[in-house]
Amino acid sequence: MTGNNLNDFEGYTGTVMSDKLCIPKGIFEDMLLHCREAYPNEACGILAGKGKEVLKIYKMTNIENSPVSYFMDSREQFKVMKDIRENNLSMLAIFHSHPSSPAYPSAKDLTLASYEDSVYIIVSLMGKEPVAKGYSMREGKIEEVGIALEG
Repeated sequence: MTGNNLNDFEGYTGTVMSDKLCIPKGIFEDMLLHCREAYPNEACGILAGKGKEVLKIYKMTNIENSPVSYFMDSREQFKVMKDIRENNLSMLAIFHSHPSSPAYPSAKDLTLASYEDSVYIIVSLMGKEPVAKGYSMREGKIEEVGIALEG
């Protein structure tokens, strides 16, 4: 992204949607940077917080090193889940990038979505600027979840 006006990025509509996820701009920028640094492979990570407010980012390792899929390192994931519990937080979102496809869940994303209470954020890197969108994936259904940037 160029400049500091995150409200102009394509995935942020400013529209109020049900179950909107609030992400501080610094954490949002860290997420985008992590996705860009992993390019041309997919990046992945976890966002934790309280209620619908993200307070912490965990940049995870994609052990598949693939441009079309990701799999988090299980030992790393265990440490993150322990840290989340110890800090009285909840896992609010799982994010990953799509280096060359839109910010929309693939069939594989939908099949592997096992945390029904989490928002799945997909960051597309196929255009000049990243596009980030959030989704709820439950019982084979995909519903967009709004992302609000704070700060």
